[in-house]
Amino acid sequence: MIRIRRAHKNDATAIGRVHVETWQATYAGLLPDAMLVGMSDVRQSAYWSRVLGDPRESRGVFVADDEDMGVVGFGSCGPVRDPPEGLSGREIRVGEVYTLYVEPDFQNRGLGRRLLDALFRQLRADGCDTAVLWMLAENPTRFFYEGLGGERVGERVDTLGGVDVEEMAFAWHDLEAPLIRRKLATEE
Repeated sequence: MIRIRRAHKNDATAIGRVHVETWQATYAGLLPDAMLVGMSDVRQSAYWSRVLGDPRESRGVFVADDEDMGVVGFGSCGPVRDPPEGLSGREIRVGEVYTLYVEPDFQNRGLGRRLLDALFRQLRADGCDTAVLWMLAENPTRFFYEGLGGERVGERVDTLGGVDVEEMAFAWHDLEAPLIRRKLATEE
């Protein structure tokens, strides 16, 4: 049994491990090898310990907790940091999904969708009516977000590991829509 719950400070080590493992698996060939190999569970765990130690930031962090394996996925959200141009001029309150990662052995089990549901619920509770998520343009998980109704609303170039990479933004203008689609898909 895997449950989605709000993260606690003692989850920082597990989140750091999942963060490194998923980046190394997901971004191999998309980001520089030296950057991925140089990632450290210890540094990531320290980062997540700081985040989870701040009540304002920790309220937007959720984990997928397997009763046997512990934390196997996580996601985080909060106020939008870099709104894409495709949202300019709208009178909306925008939140952002900062991270959403599930260990490769636990993918394709609905955990990403369940974590995204929790993040959208948190953003709605924080008064947001739109959510944005930035990702590498070449990341194949973009199809996951498209399947949940994410609309491509922006592009940018960022520098990661000393290399310029193209990123794209997905947005959900009605945070209820992905939840409804998921419900309908399970009813069919």
